[in-house]
Amino acid sequence: MKAIEPALIKDNFIEIIGKEWMLVSAGDKDKFNMMTASWGGVGFLWNKPVVFVFIRPERYTREFVDEKGCFTLSFLGEEHKAAHKICGSKSGRDINKVAATGLTPYFTELGNPCFKESRLTLECKTLYVTKMDKNSFVDPALYEKWYSAMAGNLHNVYVAEILNAWEK
Repeated sequence: MKAIEPALIKDNFIEIIGKEWMLVSAGDKDKFNMMTASWGGVGFLWNKPVVFVFIRPERYTREFVDEKGCFTLSFLGEEHKAAHKICGSKSGRDINKVAATGLTPYFTELGNPCFKESRLTLECKTLYVTKMDKNSFVDPALYEKWYSAMAGNLHNVYVAEILNAWEK
């Protein structure tokens, strides 16, 4: 992996987040977890390059993100869709996701987990967290579609500074 300035990343994040998906990973060498995310974005806020990701409160990975205050986003590419499906449907409380996916973890200088299979990795520091509020939906149909009783809890929204970026 080669370090790259976030502003020089050429990927279309609408495309890679929405279609390729990403892994949100947090923890340390002793214990970490990862989950698939297909909602989020990349931009510029508070004079910093940032990401925003959405994590439901019941997700195991959220515990690591909240405790550590840092996380990585790994973009594995379409060829790793099977790994994304496992990380998006199984809990690290119940299975060893590394063994189940065959992914190869390593750790950044800051101690955050990422994967050798990733073609693009963003290392991020949480700046702001808020819980989505049902009353803030301007279009109530969105709430009904994505957050009905059957769909689960409202997401927490994380805004995080991109500290480091690497690409193959």
